[in-house]
Amino acid sequence: MNQIEHQTFDQERALYGAHRLVVSHCAFDGPADGESALKEASDIEADHCFCNLRYPFWHDHRLKITNCEMTELCRAALWYSQDVEIEDTKLHGIKALRECDRVTMRRCDIRSPEFGWSVRGIRMEDCTAESEYFMMRSDHLTFRNVQFKGKYSFQYIQDATFDNCTFDTKDAFWHAHNVVVRNCVVKGEYLAWYCEGVTFDHCKIIGTQPLCYCKNLTLIDCEMLDTDLCFEKSQVQATLTTPVLSIKNPRSGCITLPSVGEIIRDDPESQGEIRLTQHEGPGLSA
Repeated sequence: MNQIEHQTFDQERALYGAHRLVVSHCAFDGPADGESALKEASDIEADHCFCNLRYPFWHDHRLKITNCEMTELCRAALWYSQDVEIEDTKLHGIKALRECDRVTMRRCDIRSPEFGWSVRGIRMEDCTAESEYFMMRSDHLTFRNVQFKGKYSFQYIQDATFDNCTFDTKDAFWHAHNVVVRNCVVKGEYLAWYCEGVTFDHCKIIGTQPLCYCKNLTLIDCEMLDTDLCFEKSQVQATLTTPVLSIKNPRSGCITLPSVGEIIRDDPESQGEIRLTQHEGPGLSA
């Protein structure tokens, strides 16, 4: 491996097409304001680098990034790259990751609107993220201990698992397919509408109007807090450990829970069963 250390690059395509290169304690910054510093490169290691220019890692293969900083001016940092490892790195520019394959991220700090679109095969562990439209249309996601905040997350994703994560979000998991969310806290409005084949296992779900228009939806021993108008037009099998404020017109399946404030049945196609495990008072019909 060739090595470059303690240098600053600001020209266009400064290291274009490089192969088998270690770039250490370097800066991509300066008045020439060049972009695409390491485009079309392969077998690259970037360590303790400062990236303040646009599009540094496009069309790269076998890329490892450690202890680097990508600033707000480092727009669209990683696109169309394959076999990428990112560790202990700040990704603070918009659209930082897109159209990549086989990405592993550990202990990263992400502040990037529109992060992670159309990524195929990403593993994220022990990371924090703030974004809007986070991970849209991506597939084969494996997340563990990720703390996320932002609107419109995980829309149109497929084939994903989430373990021990906390999501403070809105309109999350819309149109998601084949997803398991396990031991997670999910707070926000309008959770997982139009999803199919999604399972929430021992999760805490907080917020209004969750889980509507779903197909093949499963909840296993979940808490639901401050939730109303749940399960409208959904095909659902659910066991809940907490009461909910209201359930509206579940399409089919069975919901088992301690109690419910109100059951709304004003749709003749609402055939879902509601089983109460403790007495909720007169006048309620499951």
